[in-house]
Amino acid sequence: MPRFYCNLPLDIGLQLDLPEHVSHHLAVLRLAVGDTVTLFNGHGGEYNAALIRVERKRCTVEVKTFDAREAEPGHVLTLAQGLPEGSKMDWIIEKAVELGATAIQPLAAARSVVRLSEERAAKKLAHWQAVAIAAAEQCGRNRVPSIAEPQSFAGWVAQHDLHPRILLSPRANQSLSDWARHHPPQALTVMIGPEGGFTLDEETAAITHGAICLSIGERVLRTETAGLAVLAALNALWGEF
Repeated sequence: MPRFYCNLPLDIGLQLDLPEHVSHHLAVLRLAVGDTVTLFNGHGGEYNAALIRVERKRCTVEVKTFDAREAEPGHVLTLAQGLPEGSKMDWIIEKAVELGATAIQPLAAARSVVRLSEERAAKKLAHWQAVAIAAAEQCGRNRVPSIAEPQSFAGWVAQHDLHPRILLSPRANQSLSDWARHHPPQALTVMIGPEGGFTLDEETAAITHGAICLSIGERVLRTETAGLAVLAALNALWGEF
């Protein structure tokens, strides 16, 4: 059944017009009156709704049932991602949402090629949030992970974080898998550098502010691979898979 994020109040018995972009998508899918769709608004659970009017730019549904089903991980997982080049961030956000990331923090690190002006950052943020919504629709999550405003690495790393931070580094003496096997599932922030990784100064600053330095093996993973590998490994080690 098609699933759509709908940033509107939802309740059983309610009739409502769907947002124009959702209506357009339904028209593309050639859905008709009487067909059902799944809606969620990010506040938990999902609703089944029947189409009672179908037009190209305006579709109306009646909400029929509610399902409290959730597909969230048992703990908060934040991905602090050094800004990569090109459209790699779209890929990272899409796959991180599928793998259970609950928040994503873009970081402007020393080796980040991309430099965002305030105007470009606002446009990128709106685009990335749309990518996260589409990924949540596809993978069955009923809560949309938050995408934070891009921050400089230095400014962000100096901020207090309630959750432990994991920093991946080839210089680490302990492996991620060893650390995870000896710690219970818990809220974490995973720090991933851009192409070329974090600089030694950035690593030192992160460790000074309490980051746990861990390794994921002898192979050097690309920035668009490393964070996803960590999320998948934690899912497996902590029983989410």
